[in-house]
Amino acid sequence: MEITYHKEGDYLIPDLIIEEQKPVHLGKYGIMRLNYMKSHKRGLLAEMEMLGTLSKYLEEVDKTATEQIDRIVKAMAKQDGTNEELKAKDQMKWVGLMNNYLHCAEEIVLKDLIFD
Repeated sequence: MEITYHKEGDYLIPDLIIEEQKPVHLGKYGIMRLNYMKSHKRGLLAEMEMLGTLSKYLEEVDKTATEQIDRIVKAMAKQDGTNEELKAKDQMKWVGLMNNYLHCAEEIVLKDLIFD
């Protein structure tokens, strides 16, 4: 990457072009990672902001976390036999079990992906 300059008076001013980035929608997990970085990884956060890679990184973290949590919840439900039949028969039990699976999956993923 080569930087060009133009002269203004006695000074050389770099000719910088700032590329506009598309707006990124961050979900729950991307926002959690951003907040963690603000508190515990400020150097990495500043570097990624300067390089312009932060929004893409947070978007990828959010997508990956969501996919992993969905996969874990489905596996836990399948292992325990929590299915549509139980949902039709005892809806409150089904909701309780699914919420339990979700919280367990989030704890696993957040520890490894968000708070690392």
